[in-house]
Amino acid sequence: MISIIIPVLNEASTISNLLNDISKKASVKNISELIIVDGGSEDDTYEIVSGYSKTLPIIILKSEKGRARQMNVGAQNASGEILYFLHADTLPPADFDSQIISEINKGNVAGCFRMKFDSIHPILVISQWFTRFNFKSCRGGDQSLFIAKKEFQQLEGYNEDYTIYEDCELIDRIYNQYGFTIIKDYVITSARRYATNGTLKLQYHFAVIHFKKWLGANPKILYSYYKENISS
Repeated sequence: MISIIIPVLNEASTISNLLNDISKKASVKNISELIIVDGGSEDDTYEIVSGYSKTLPIIILKSEKGRARQMNVGAQNASGEILYFLHADTLPPADFDSQIISEINKGNVAGCFRMKFDSIHPILVISQWFTRFNFKSCRGGDQSLFIAKKEFQQLEGYNEDYTIYEDCELIDRIYNQYGFTIIKDYVITSARRYATNGTLKLQYHFAVIHFKKWLGANPKILYSYYKENISS
């Protein structure tokens, strides 16, 4: 069974859409629990999520702020044999649970879906096209991530030194240790950060962050650059 893990921080505007979507697209028989890990929301996120506890197998956990910490807390409390990490502003495809289980049964211990943005901006259309290729440089957390719990534990989970880039850092280790698979179906992710920062500007800064990491920049340097140039 699958444990879905969703880190949240002030996601009152998005979380209902995601939970409604999951309830329509997944089979209860495949979902062990849906773990919402709150990093200290100051809006109505907690109250909204609590309202779904009668219709979905929801567990709400508190954690220190930071997606790596939050996702590790979720994984530590998961009972499913498969972990599925999903951002609050990303919608999975229909029957995503069955598709993930099918890949695990084939021996693919980790992978993700292709991705589309909820925007037709030409730069984003080009960017999302590359998610079909099975290269590390084409990966990101918005594509979601599934991994067998045993292998996640062997990798010791997310590196909590990373305030940003935590998804890519873990995925890099997965590629090196176990390989990676791309499911042909698509998740739909929000382009809200691009609308806030400017599409070309944000794409440029993300490219710089990847380049800095490739050159050996440590987590503090990456976060410092992010904080200076990108609005959350």
